[in-house]
Amino acid sequence: MAKIFQVSARAGMTRVVEPIARALLRAGVTPNAVTVAGTVGVLVGALGFGARGHLVAGALIVTLFALTDLLDGTMARMSGGSTKFGAFLDSSMDRVADSAVFGAVAYWLATQGNHSGVAAALICLAAGGLVSYVKARAEGLGMTCNVGIAERTERLLIVGVGGILTGVGVRPALEIALWLLAAVSIFTVGQRMTHVYRQAQQRQPGGQA
Repeated sequence: MAKIFQVSARAGMTRVVEPIARALLRAGVTPNAVTVAGTVGVLVGALGFGARGHLVAGALIVTLFALTDLLDGTMARMSGGSTKFGAFLDSSMDRVADSAVFGAVAYWLATQGNHSGVAAALICLAAGGLVSYVKARAEGLGMTCNVGIAERTERLLIVGVGGILTGVGVRPALEIALWLLAAVSIFTVGQRMTHVYRQAQQRQPGGQA
């Protein structure tokens, strides 16, 4: 099944990012530095703005700095490929950033007395972590797990759009986005677990080659 944020759109973004990546590499900036800077930016947007109710500013800042996921990856590719520590750092910083985003959203919704929205945000946080964990665990066992309709980019886009719409006056938009995201995240976990199960079955003695 195709991802929400289509491969063609990702490719288009990569073409935009490549000149920036080249310029940063020429300036001596490392992919790891961009990874850390992107995470700091997301933290500022989520905790400094989103948690205080400045949803439009918070969503725009988070989206801008979340794009460093494309930038650091492009830089790593251009400089000869990602190192093991670079991959580890990138994955770890993604979890920090995601926790900040959904923690900030849950905090703000709690201050508004929106308990349903808080529940949705917490489900998104837990399910988002599972989406990443299932893939990492599968790959650690020598299997592939690059499937699912809601990877990290899709999750941030959905909550970002919901935050912006709520910030401009469409009050239910963020809660609706969170419940939609919770549903597609849980579905993605199921997709990945099913995909890994099928691979494991094929690798068992007597299974298909």
